Amino acid sequence: MTSSKQIGIAVVEHAGRYLVGVRGPDVPLAGFAEFPGGKCLTDESPFDCAVRECLEETGLVVIAERLLQHREFEYPHGVVSLHFVLCHPANQSDIQEQHQQFRWHSAQGLRVLKFPEANADVIDLLSQVSGE
Repeated sequence: MTSSKQIGIAVVEHAGRYLVGVRGPDVPLAGFAEFPGGKCLTDESPFDCAVRECLEETGLVVIAERLLQHREFEYPHGVVSLHFVLCHPANQSDIQEQHQQFRWHSAQGLRVLKFPEANADVIDLLSQVSGE
């Protein structure tokens, strides 16, 4: 069995909205919605990875608060160990309507976006927490 890739995912929340982008072409799951995140570096925790990837992909500095969900998932392109980490912006003054290719969406808005199958449970969780 192939070992899974460790993935840190920043679920960035501010004022009841979440930061979401769309995967570009020429990558697995192209065109799907995504939270900022990516592969953990050697000896990097999923929390540190989520913070680093969010800064690289959005330009926004965030603070990792807690693990929302951890799950293993097998895609055609490989097995991934997904760590969904709830994060909040470090500085309120840095918040913009758009951060590079990422925009803010309500929890209800997340339900209409085309996320990968592995995100379904965390989308449900965020909707329940927000009462939507």
